Amino acid sequence: MRTRPLKVALLGCGVVGSEVARIMTTHADDLAARIGAPVELAGVAVRRPSRVREGIDPALVTTDATALVKRGDIDVVVEVIGGIEPARSLITTAFEHGASVVSANKALLAQDGAALHAVAEENNRDLYYEAAVAGAIPLIRPLRESLAGDKVNRVLGIVNGTTNFILDKMDSTGAGYQEALDEATALGYAEADPTADVEGFDAAAKAAILAGIAFHTRVRLDDVYREGMTEVTAADFASAREMGCTIKLLAICERAEDGGSVTARVHPAMIPLTHPLASVRGAYNAVFVESDASGQLMFYGPGAGGAPTASAVLGDLVAVCRNRLSGATGPGESSYAALPVSGMGAVVTRYHISLDVADKPGVLAQVATVFAEHGVSIDTVRQQGKDGEASLVVVTHRASDAALGGTVEALRKLDTVRGVASIMRVEGE
Repeated sequence: MRTRPLKVALLGCGVVGSEVARIMTTHADDLAARIGAPVELAGVAVRRPSRVREGIDPALVTTDATALVKRGDIDVVVEVIGGIEPARSLITTAFEHGASVVSANKALLAQDGAALHAVAEENNRDLYYEAAVAGAIPLIRPLRESLAGDKVNRVLGIVNGTTNFILDKMDSTGAGYQEALDEATALGYAEADPTADVEGFDAAAKAAILAGIAFHTRVRLDDVYREGMTEVTAADFASAREMGCTIKLLAICERAEDGGSVTARVHPAMIPLTHPLASVRGAYNAVFVESDASGQLMFYGPGAGGAPTASAVLGDLVAVCRNRLSGATGPGESSYAALPVSGMGAVVTRYHISLDVADKPGVLAQVATVFAEHGVSIDTVRQQGKDGEASLVVVTHRASDAALGGTVEALRKLDTVRGVASIMRVEGE
């Protein structure tokens, strides 16, 4: 074993960073045995140096992150500060000064992953980011290494634990959205400002990363259709149960049937109770991968939290350190396919539409005519009426999102349609 340690700079020492530092210390001998050389925490960049950080030598703590990554003796930089800047500049500087990088920064990778990969390649350094998607669940490495010889057609998953906890509570207890959110906040699953989670921004960033790796195509955050879950109601869950379904906020990345383009999207959807993702409870994550040779694979586990995320970071750290010792680099960006990324209008799926309509003869015929005129075939219809008002629930066969959008727009113009109560996609069938 080499005696000179590999030096690691840690950017950020919050929930995840502190766990990374702790594991590096408590498992130092095991890490050294697995890597072939000891690893040494050479510096920790933080914003508030006065805070007591148990197990970390105060002499290692600095507020000058730029100076830390510019040190010529740093082998690996671990970035867990999040956000776009200063993380982007610090990672770029680290590559330019000879360090490889392990990151958990989903937002940055979804927005500027291609540029960061390019700088890493120019400097013959690694960029690893298993922890950026689904916490401790091994997902990035299987997609870009284990399935490198296969053709992935679809990635369908629950990649945000906060939203899954909220929707699970709504389903299992009958709670409304706000009540379930309040419980998630009290238990620490939801941030004080939950917007990134409940409006789908977090999941969209992860979808961009997954789609890029799965389809060997550059997919940026702006390419991902995003729809939050704040409008999901107890009535939606009641309708889902009548169909033998539940509701999940899903990240869906898929190839078109002709293989000529890809789409990436995040939105609430009904899925059958028989689908493996329907049984994912609480704050857990799960991702379902469909490929030509391997068939259907499912990855399941804790998708967030200090220790689970740190586990993924340390796995990358071991791999990058091994590469440093051998003088090699691991897989970089694979974007050779360069498939066009289609918009949401090209997506083909089933739909559950709930309409408030007048309770009088001929309404159903008018509604059915609108669906037919837009080429959307109806599978089932359920109607309930009382005191001159009625609820009409229509479940369609597979149709394009563009066709469904045109249908809904036309329905809203009918005098007999009081309003479109909800539109929910039906996936996983």
